[in-house]
Amino acid sequence: MYFKFKQLFTALFILFSAPLLAQEKGLDQQIDEAFKPFSDLVSSIIFFEIYGTPFVLILLVGSALFFTIYFGFVNIRRFPTAINVVRGKYDELDEFHASPNPDLAIDGDIVDTIKDESKEGEVTHFQALATAVSGTVGNGNIAGVALAIALGGPGATFWMIICGLLGMSSKFVECTLGVQYRDVDEDGVVYGGPMYYISKGLKEKGFTMLGKVAAVFFAIFCIGGSFGGGNAAQSNQATIVLKDLFGLESTAAGFWIGVILAVLVGIIIIGGIKRIAQVTEKIVPLMAVMYIAACLYIIFSNFTLIDDAVSLIITEAFNPTAIGVGSFIGVLLVGFKRAAFSNEAGAGSASIAHSAVKTKYSASEGLVALLEPFIDTVVICTMTALVIIIFNFGGAFQYGGEGAVMIDGVSYEGAGITSMAFEQYIPFSNIFLTIAVVLFAVSTMISWSYYGLQSWKFLFGRGKTADLVYKLMFLTFVIIGASASMKSIWDFSDAMIFAMVFPNMIGLFFLFPKVREELNRYLKAISGIK
Repeated sequence: MYFKFKQLFTALFILFSAPLLAQEKGLDQQIDEAFKPFSDLVSSIIFFEIYGTPFVLILLVGSALFFTIYFGFVNIRRFPTAINVVRGKYDELDEFHASPNPDLAIDGDIVDTIKDESKEGEVTHFQALATAVSGTVGNGNIAGVALAIALGGPGATFWMIICGLLGMSSKFVECTLGVQYRDVDEDGVVYGGPMYYISKGLKEKGFTMLGKVAAVFFAIFCIGGSFGGGNAAQSNQATIVLKDLFGLESTAAGFWIGVILAVLVGIIIIGGIKRIAQVTEKIVPLMAVMYIAACLYIIFSNFTLIDDAVSLIITEAFNPTAIGVGSFIGVLLVGFKRAAFSNEAGAGSASIAHSAVKTKYSASEGLVALLEPFIDTVVICTMTALVIIIFNFGGAFQYGGEGAVMIDGVSYEGAGITSMAFEQYIPFSNIFLTIAVVLFAVSTMISWSYYGLQSWKFLFGRGKTADLVYKLMFLTFVIIGASASMKSIWDFSDAMIFAMVFPNMIGLFFLFPKVREELNRYLKAISGIK
């Protein structure tokens, strides 16, 4: 362990001390070489294996399966209810709900909930969903799916869908807890997420110290996740498609694209969660509809190949032929890893956005949240996969390898693979997909800036100076992501997202009975509304 941490500090020193300008190497290459040792080391620590399988994936999938069974397949049975909540069918409950009994309060806090924040909130159910979806629907749906198929073949798609369906239950649990244990300051600003329900909830259970330690670790990992998966991975893919579109070959092109993206994101994130909600509720539905429409056009233009594609997905899920994927376990891991990265179910990040919702019933937002993995993974990721698989029926590339594929003698990776598939069927689709990738990237970054900032405030206070320091660091990683290689960035991003699972699951397993109480309370309340 000492050796691991020694390596970590060495990598950090190299990353931040390496000179940016060099005569013999391009700026992008130098940034990548400085960042890669740090990325590799972090990845090796987080993805430690038990019997050849990363333990974090076992924890993630096992927990999702448990919550699905415990809550009576809430991901399926309560799906219509979730739709109705988003539509506003039950909003009257928040208008007429009676105030808590003041006799139950101790120093202003309600014993049962630690503090009565239930009547507070900043955004609507739809806005909270849009903000959270913008944090999950991103280039994981475009580049991540392409990477999964390139590595694991069509069978990875099947396991992505399974992981998405199970992840709906995890999202329900963590987002219910996010609202239940949130903080609201004197100005009405909401602070919520795993760091709050872990610390408050475990204190309620008599495990104060464990709650404090786990909450701190979650906040640290969430900050890392905001720098990685929610930031650097997004700017990395945006840079790839922009360089391809404009034919940029400069060794500093990634750096300057990163600077431009950092300026754009910096302008947006100044407004805070309300501004983010206003932006995302307009951008996310639009870009999702446009992307889905393009996918559907390609899929139905090749209607006769759909059944072949579905058959290949199912067959390859259990008997993979992709070079290098290995066995059934190999393709399963590829699918689960990419799905979990995309929808973040179990990582707890989305509960930070959902905590800001205007509601008096925490379970109402938990139900809304379970729609995210369905939208993100079951719908959008599956469509992307079908487009790529249909495209490759012509033998464009060979499944397997390290993630990059050769198409017509040229190496493509991530979003570049998806772009080639689109270009085959839609004229000038490279322009459309470039716009889609950039929009997905920006929306994901602004949402994750909020997640990371809330974690930063949890650790360092809610002052303006703390805000500024975090935002400057966040914008720095926009530039690093645009400059470094895809592998370095995605290895680091995967590690940071999955690291959040460990402390988050501590909170979920201690507090899931509370979620059942809140679900029953909400279902009873809405039973009288037609």
